[in-house]
Amino acid sequence: MTLLQDVLDHARRLPGVREDFPFDFETLTLKVAGKIFLLTSLRADPVRLNLKCDPERALELRARYPEHVLPGYHMNKRHWNTLVLDGTLPRPLVEELIDHSYARVLAGLPRRIRAALARGVEEGEAE
Repeated sequence: MTLLQDVLDHARRLPGVREDFPFDFETLTLKVAGKIFLLTSLRADPVRLNLKCDPERALELRARYPEHVLPGYHMNKRHWNTLVLDGTLPRPLVEELIDHSYARVLAGLPRRIRAALARGVEEGEAE
């Protein structure tokens, strides 16, 4: 399995995750309730992931990993990071940041959608 496949498999296991190609046929987005929490190019080498992040934590990560955690490419740089996955960032950190991005997006959803996801009801079925 490839690194990209591994991190995508981790993200796909989160409740209510859907994949989409809203921009072109190589830019994959993973969404929860229609909101993007992960964005990646299927052709980038090394793999790059855009993930939502708490602004203070984003700055901390960029300072700690200046070559591998960058301000989010084509995103709001205060709230998004681009992770460069060339093997330098520890896999547990990458997975934790995917979970953090998902949680940040989830926290911004209406309560009824969060409750439905917690019950295992998919988006659209919650209504």
